[in-house]
Amino acid sequence: MNSNSVKSNTDRKYYSAYSSLRKDEVRSDRNKPQHPARLVDSLTSSYFSAAHKLYSKKARRRIIAYVESYDDVAFWRTLLEEFEDDEHYFQVMLPSATSLAKGKKMVLMNTLNTSELGKSLIACVDSDYDFLLQGATNTSRKINRNKYIFQTYTYAIENYHCFAESLHEVCVQATLNDRFIFDFNAYLKRYSEIVYPLFLWNVWFYREKDTYTFPMYDFHTCTSLREISLRHPENSLEALQRRVDQKLFELKKRFSLNINDVNGLQTELKNLGLVPETTYLYMQGHHVMDNVVMKLLIPVCTVLRREREQEIKRLAGHDEQFRNELTCYQNSQISVEIMLKKNVAYKRLLHYEWLRQDIQGYLSKEDKSNI
Repeated sequence: MNSNSVKSNTDRKYYSAYSSLRKDEVRSDRNKPQHPARLVDSLTSSYFSAAHKLYSKKARRRIIAYVESYDDVAFWRTLLEEFEDDEHYFQVMLPSATSLAKGKKMVLMNTLNTSELGKSLIACVDSDYDFLLQGATNTSRKINRNKYIFQTYTYAIENYHCFAESLHEVCVQATLNDRFIFDFNAYLKRYSEIVYPLFLWNVWFYREKDTYTFPMYDFHTCTSLREISLRHPENSLEALQRRVDQKLFELKKRFSLNINDVNGLQTELKNLGLVPETTYLYMQGHHVMDNVVMKLLIPVCTVLRREREQEIKRLAGHDEQFRNELTCYQNSQISVEIMLKKNVAYKRLLHYEWLRQDIQGYLSKEDKSNI
């Protein structure tokens, strides 16, 4: 046998042994768990309660409050800190097992099994339509029936920021001009009255689990503000009324047999705080903020800023003083959009008082259970 033959046989034996070894490795890999158990998967209320027992009896109980997104942290922090005392404190955070994707409530509900919630772990969410649906969907049942899930009662936090009685203050903070030139409260009251009948149809379809016949984006198209004139704001409301009437006529013609069912919602939803004058608080928050309230705030703030600049020009003794004062004023201004998102003058809203009562009731029951 020549040397080449010996080398070839040796190579085959080596390769065969190596292949057998690799097959054994593959087989053993299949027996390994693909996703090792992680501590984060076990972060339940019971876990936090057990951890609390490791501290001194005088230590305050930490209550984790999971929220849906970064934008929600400030709102819930402002509310919850009112109830902090020598026995409890809250830590507001996003669910630690989620990705950076912002899926709002569905991400939160998928991440947190409701059985994991308890006296040391709560969830704080936007109501969306779930408060008005009153258990018509699985998510609505979870939110309305679980005592450890707290909801905004308005559609979202943005609705609180758009509270009509607080909008003049937003303009003052953005422009540093306190002159009253537009009645936001009267305008949004009339706006809500106009869209209310159409809103009932939208809610009714969602209660029937029909999100296609009259979807939310279709409702938004009908209820967005178009051209706004501060001298004649009634013109925009009249145009809105025509669009709403046209859509109502279409729906009533197609679904004439359901008109009484839709009208029947009025009494039930009134008990939930929805009356014609408050409709804007229950509509999608971003739609109300972007397509209604900001459409009003921008022209109002433009006029107020122009007035202040003209006043500076009139009072300035010379050009240099005018330029200095104008620069100082412009540097002191803040974007009205930023001021709207920072607006906290909503605490006298009924819905906010409901939230306070919910938190107080939750803490009172937990304190009694510890006695």
